[in-house]
Amino acid sequence: MTFHVEGLVAIVVFYLAILAVGIWAAWKTKNTSSEGDRSEAIIVGGRDIGLLVGGFTMTATWVGGGYINGTAEAVYVPGYGLAWAQAPIGYSLSLVLGGLFFAKPMRSKGYVTMLDPFQQLYGKRMGGLLFIPALMGEMFWAAAIFSALGATISVIIDINVNISVVVSALIATMYTLMGGLYSVAYTDVVQLFCIFLGLWISVPFAMSHPAVTDIGLTAVHHVHQAPWLGSINSLDIYTWLDNFLLLTLGGIPWQAYFQRVLSSSSATYAQVLSFLAAFGCLVMALPAVLIGAIGASTAWNNTAYGSPDPMANKEADMILPIVLQYLCPVYISFFGLGAVSAAVMSSADSSILSASSMFARNIYQLSFRQNASDREIVWVMRITILLFGASATAMALLASSVYGLWYLSSDLVYIIIFPQLLCVLFIKGTNTYGAIAGYLFGLVLRITGGEPYLYLQPLICYPGCYPDENNVYNQRFPFKTLAMLTSFFTNILVSYLAKYLFESGTLPPKLDFLDAVVARYSREHMDKATLVKSDNIVLNELAPVNPRHSLTLSSTFTNKEAFNYVDSSPELSNTEDN
Repeated sequence: MTFHVEGLVAIVVFYLAILAVGIWAAWKTKNTSSEGDRSEAIIVGGRDIGLLVGGFTMTATWVGGGYINGTAEAVYVPGYGLAWAQAPIGYSLSLVLGGLFFAKPMRSKGYVTMLDPFQQLYGKRMGGLLFIPALMGEMFWAAAIFSALGATISVIIDINVNISVVVSALIATMYTLMGGLYSVAYTDVVQLFCIFLGLWISVPFAMSHPAVTDIGLTAVHHVHQAPWLGSINSLDIYTWLDNFLLLTLGGIPWQAYFQRVLSSSSATYAQVLSFLAAFGCLVMALPAVLIGAIGASTAWNNTAYGSPDPMANKEADMILPIVLQYLCPVYISFFGLGAVSAAVMSSADSSILSASSMFARNIYQLSFRQNASDREIVWVMRITILLFGASATAMALLASSVYGLWYLSSDLVYIIIFPQLLCVLFIKGTNTYGAIAGYLFGLVLRITGGEPYLYLQPLICYPGCYPDENNVYNQRFPFKTLAMLTSFFTNILVSYLAKYLFESGTLPPKLDFLDAVVARYSREHMDKATLVKSDNIVLNELAPVNPRHSLTLSSTFTNKEAFNYVDSSPELSNTEDN
């Protein structure tokens, strides 16, 4: 493979253009936000992100390097095919469900981060516990896509992987540091356009290569390998459902998503953004699906790649850059490379900003320094953006199984944070005791289920488990969804058990060491005035809510305020004197 100077020049020009847009957006932030709300401008863009920019940035956050590379890989791998390319449908449904049920109650309450309602209802310590899986998900996701970018660039222009990862991370961190959400949002518009243009330009050239058989024929007939439409074996149907639910429901409780929701100018806009992004995710997956199909339809021994094919060489995860390199003209492959680079940066910057936002607000400010000035919070965010960006880069360069770590952490987001989010928004009366119990039960069930990507053997072998080629046992049983449901119902049951024991006098008030049931007020819990500014919500949200001593069965398990989006505080009975 030869070093392509033209490709390097193209990448440099692309990166400089992205950096210029990020700097311009940072300047716009500085000139449109007042000195007193600079931190909020960085986190939620001053809550004036419009439909066009908001739709682009929410779509670009999901359509990352892992999304397009992973979709192409799933379609290409024999025996899996399009049937196992779950990300496009799964993430699109996730955005639809988020828009229907979660966007409006979160935005109407004027929260600043996803963790705000948890700290309001469950207290500072529980917010800190939930920050751990949220941080792991964001950091390992950023590291995984930085790693994918380095490998992609090295395939096409034969440049050192480490250099490409460091430069890409440096640019993404730099404009995020300067402008926060404004820089991320406006660069996402440019990056999404590059992804769309770069991949669609590449598809016709790759499809017309002499070594490529008609993809309509290879979709249903065995030519070079199994048909790329794929199939779902009856033994694997529960695994397929488990993974699909993980993508669909586990794709909701991410700060990167709620950051866009909370930056919208209104609750209705937040819903519309989610629906626009769902459509955008489907559209942006089409060229990746076609590239995977092209890879499955190619006689690789008739190309410069030679024999054996990418699957035999264990390079199936690199099928997208391989197709760009060997089936497209050189100048076209550089357009595709720009698309992959744009996809990676559009997701990585969001993850870094999300992690720093949660730390600065929910850990530093609300847990330790509630009287911190706005300037202090801005500097904490800047420092953590640098630290988290450097950490993600280091993991991408040093960790041998960063994808395995990301899979595990994304599972924890689904199993731990999603059921907690359901309880805090829609289930009345849950408290810190239930939240901690649900957290621990979900965590234990997930860890004991094993993780093949990390060669972690399961301690609990559910029905249908089997050893793979590395003698690591894989689960066919949908144990991730079982762990999520266990966490959800444990939260409810333990919460009501604790409430009954304290209110009936079975347990004395002094044993309420978390101040979750009988304490009238505790510094551990956040009130509405601490969490949001009065100009973001209507005044009656600040009114106290009387504790309920008797609840009907229907009112116990249904938070009507959340469904009707009435502007009233969440259930605060655990912080009031009963």
